[in-house]
Amino acid sequence: MDKHPFFTKLEGPYRDFIPDFQEYVLHLKGQLPSYVRINTLKIGVEEAVRFLEGEGLKTWRTPVDDMLLLEGQPRIPALSYHLGLIYPQALSSALPVLAMDLKMGQTVLDLCAAPGGKTGHIAQLMGDSGAIVANDRKLGRVTSLMSNLKRLGITSAVVTQCRGEHFTWPSLFHRVLVDAPCSGEGKYRIDPETGQLKHARMGRTNLPAIQKALIQRGFDMLRPGGVLIYSTCTLDPEENEGVVAHLLKKRDARLLKWRPPVESSPGLTSYMEKEYGEELRLAHRFYPHKIGSVGFFVAKIAGRP
Repeated sequence: MDKHPFFTKLEGPYRDFIPDFQEYVLHLKGQLPSYVRINTLKIGVEEAVRFLEGEGLKTWRTPVDDMLLLEGQPRIPALSYHLGLIYPQALSSALPVLAMDLKMGQTVLDLCAAPGGKTGHIAQLMGDSGAIVANDRKLGRVTSLMSNLKRLGITSAVVTQCRGEHFTWPSLFHRVLVDAPCSGEGKYRIDPETGQLKHARMGRTNLPAIQKALIQRGFDMLRPGGVLIYSTCTLDPEENEGVVAHLLKKRDARLLKWRPPVESSPGLTSYMEKEYGEELRLAHRFYPHKIGSVGFFVAKIAGRP
């Protein structure tokens, strides 16, 4: 059996930038913790904690105010889920939405929105005010997106279906989120018994090319003074810093500072023989062994003045 390319990266270039590398490799052999986001449009956090404890769950508060860590690897309680009181998601997946610095009444585009976790969080932080356009390209994913938004009781979102690279709208947006499709390396696990990699199977898609088209389209949909968030759940610099560096060359864009609520490492300024530039230090890398969740990359980008 051929070695998965991820193992080649671990044996080579990833050693150079992942902090406490051996700790990271050991962490890959464990299970990722389970988290839920409390839907504060329907219930308060303290009330939700009591509700979940009544369903037999032990919960812990996290650095993200409306996210809870579940003890062990429990099944998500059906009642809380179907009532729309909770949304299961990784702690790190809340970070791109927090970086958006949302204001009540804004117009927001979530360009790659399905299955709807980040769209729901956006609506939650804006008190279900303003207007959100939640787009995705595949009908099956749009169906799950619509189902989740309905379950969460969100009324401020409209759902569209098209390729994000070709997205058009009559007006521009205060905020745009491009949570791009990616290789998902931040979710990878290694079976401790077999040593085999557990990962989502990907086709031979040229992901960086798709991501570059998406980030460029997202930037073009910003109002003057707007903010674009680019995020992925992969560690691959070609899908992260390489994509942001491409945008900085193609558009009048610049990276913004942002202070996340969990530990992060700065973005990479170079990888292998590719130079991305010093500005990429303002991006954030979130490593699984440092935050106890899925690995993520988040860049906050200013639109045109």
